[in-house]
Amino acid sequence: MATDVRISDDTDALADLAAATIARWLREGTAPITLGLAGGSTPRATYLRLRDEDIDWAHVLTWMSDERWVPPSHQDRNDLMAHGALLDQVNASFVPLQWLPADPQAAAADYNVKLSSIFGDSQPTVILLGLGDDGHTASLFPNTDALDERIALFVSNWVEEKQTWRLTATMPLLWRASHLAFLVSGESKAGVMAQILQGGSGLPAEAVADGANQVTWFLDSAAASQL
Repeated sequence: MATDVRISDDTDALADLAAATIARWLREGTAPITLGLAGGSTPRATYLRLRDEDIDWAHVLTWMSDERWVPPSHQDRNDLMAHGALLDQVNASFVPLQWLPADPQAAAADYNVKLSSIFGDSQPTVILLGLGDDGHTASLFPNTDALDERIALFVSNWVEEKQTWRLTATMPLLWRASHLAFLVSGESKAGVMAQILQGGSGLPAEAVADGANQVTWFLDSAAASQL
C-alpha cells in the first residue's frame, strides 16, 4: 500500500487540490474510466470544482460508493447531492441504485451485479470516500456485518446505532481501486484521523486504507491538527 497525506490550509484549498488531483487521475486512467462518488459536505465542495476541470466526462462512468436507504427524492440521499453538485452539470454516465422500499438486500444485490459487470477484472479508476467521527467510511460502520464481506462488491448493511439500512461498497471493491481518496475536513475528525494514521485503531477506515493499492488522504488543517 502506498499512502499520501496532503494537508491544505482550509476546506476551500482542500477541495481545490482534491478536484485538480482527481481530474488528473481520470485523465491518466485506462478504460473503463470510473469514478465512485461519496456523500457528505466535504465531497460536495470537491464536486462543485470538478465541474470546471478538464475532464472528458463523456468517457467517465460514475457510481455511488454508498447510499442511505431512503426514497430517491429524500434530502439525505447521497446520489441526490451528487447530481445537484456535479452530475446534472456534466455528461458523465451514472449507474443508479434501484429503489425497492421493502428490500434493501435485493437492491444491493442488483447493484452488485451491475458493478461486477462493469469492472470485471479491471480496477475502479478512482473511488472517493469520506470519514465519520466514529471511523466509518462509505457505509462500513464499526461492528457491522459488511466489514467481513470478502466476495460481493456491494451489500446492504444494517447499522444498529442508527436503526437503519445502508447500502455500501465492500472491502473487495474498495481495495481494488487504482486511487482511493479520502476527503476529510473539520476539527471533529482530528482525533480519529490521528488514530488511523498512527495505526492499530481497528476502525473501518483504517482497514479500508490498509488493504488498498494507493491511498491519498486530503485533509484540511483542522482535521490534521492532531497529527
